[in-house]
Amino acid sequence: MQICKAIFLLIIRISFMNSNKPLLEVCLSPALLHLYPTNDTITVIIDVFRATSTIVAALDNGAFKVIPVATVQECIDWGGRLPDSITAGERDGKVADGLQYGNSPSEYPTTFVAGKTLILTTTNGTRLLHMINNAAEIITGSFPNLDAVCDFIRKQNKNVLLACASWKDRFNLEDALFAGAVAEKVADSFTINCDSATACISMANDSDGAYFEYLKRGAHYKRLSGYGLESDMVYCTTPNIHPVVPILKGAELVVYSE
Repeated sequence: MQICKAIFLLIIRISFMNSNKPLLEVCLSPALLHLYPTNDTITVIIDVFRATSTIVAALDNGAFKVIPVATVQECIDWGGRLPDSITAGERDGKVADGLQYGNSPSEYPTTFVAGKTLILTTTNGTRLLHMINNAAEIITGSFPNLDAVCDFIRKQNKNVLLACASWKDRFNLEDALFAGAVAEKVADSFTINCDSATACISMANDSDGAYFEYLKRGAHYKRLSGYGLESDMVYCTTPNIHPVVPILKGAELVVYSE
């Protein structure tokens, strides 16, 4: 019996080593980022509530570009240098002092944002974006561009890291749920040997596509609903309403085009 088990494990290991599919992994918090190689890897920044939802909404609605910055002061400084720019962002879910606008995707319709540069700073998402080094490409993902993200990473044929912004380094449900939805959709194109990815896929399966309802149990839902932002969260969990991929080029996020 032990010999049969050993042979079986050896076969599994050899199959894994010989697989020509790229790897897909999930990092559940920026505090764990140092454990994952990003060199020559497609890194997907995930901050569902709300940075990556706001970014894709603004770009799909015609924003010229989005400049993600780490601090409020950087945001203000950039705004002073760039004409036709909007300084925006939040801290702890509220519009940050000194900025014009917040981090609600519904704040950026075409009539307002088209042709302008959005300079954005947030508690979690823009911070994580600035932590990534040497990635093959950095893109942003959320439910509003779920299928576009999946299509993009399939076509690149490179290792993928789904990087969750979390909440101040603590695990959160919404980013992990999105990571699971992506991993589930692209599983046939990748080797997945990552427990965090497997756990996230289980979450996506449990949600059965009812993402908003599933996330009502989460701490971040309770935090943002306390600020009257439930409509934002409905927006952020609606799949495929913005079918574009924001990609980082230098210091700027723009719409990816082939």
